[in-house]
Amino acid sequence: MDKITPRVDIAFKKIFGVEENKDLLISLINSIVSEEDQVSEITLLNPYNAKNFKKDKLSILDIKALGINGKRFNIEIQISDEADYHKRALYYWARLYTEQLKESDDFGTLSKAIGIHILNFTSIPESDRYHNVFHIVGKDNGVKYFKDLELHTIELKKFIDNVSNKLSDLLEKLKTSLDIWVAFLTKYNLFDKDNLPKNLQNTGLKKALTVLEVMNFTEDEKEGYESHLKWLRIQTNTIKKYQQDAKAEGLAEGLAEGKARGKAEEKKEIAKKLLKQDIAIEVVMAGTGLTKQEIEEI
Repeated sequence: MDKITPRVDIAFKKIFGVEENKDLLISLINSIVSEEDQVSEITLLNPYNAKNFKKDKLSILDIKALGINGKRFNIEIQISDEADYHKRALYYWARLYTEQLKESDDFGTLSKAIGIHILNFTSIPESDRYHNVFHIVGKDNGVKYFKDLELHTIELKKFIDNVSNKLSDLLEKLKTSLDIWVAFLTKYNLFDKDNLPKNLQNTGLKKALTVLEVMNFTEDEKEGYESHLKWLRIQTNTIKKYQQDAKAEGLAEGLAEGKARGKAEEKKEIAKKLLKQDIAIEVVMAGTGLTKQEIEEI
């Protein structure tokens, strides 16, 4: 097997969702949440267990953690842009919040629930930021009254879009601890754990690279990993090939203009050409930003 990719959900959970690596999960969480939500210790509510893999296939490879102050965290890495992803994200946040309440408890026992979704695709084209935070706020005054709702999206593609495969270029882009973790997930192959720059030596990066290097899979885990990795490669290579073809046909300029102006008509034209090549709807969604319903109507 080639070097394991941490963006594949099975590997991600084996790195961050086990007891011996809780320090890595704490570092990841603290790089994302605000100062008031920082954690010094957590309890894993659904730690990764290889024995359970064959039984449940871990279809939702999320990581649930409880902070010592009662706040709950749900971290998951999403490989593909599924239909109605945003609805599913909100649904799992709601479950994280409501499952706290036992039959004998009152509503005052509920603590803040924070959803963290690391996405291997662009989900929010309206924002140039790769890290976005969502709350319920007043429409007219922006007041954040319902403070227990918080959802974070980390769009990996936005981070790496303009980053070359040179370590020097990558290092220039690393300004925050979250930048470092996103670089680990996307550009891990550029790092040498035994020769890290001084400013990266105490960030948990070395341990994460070591865990990735020595990680082993059972046969069932390997089957699941290879299946998910295949999807990643198909998606990446298909979009790359289309971009090359589009440039040859003079469509690249139209795509850039369409993105800049946000014209749905141009996106639909691009989608039509992709569909004629029998490219999967999920890949067309990722490449154009159109919803499944919009593509099915074409």
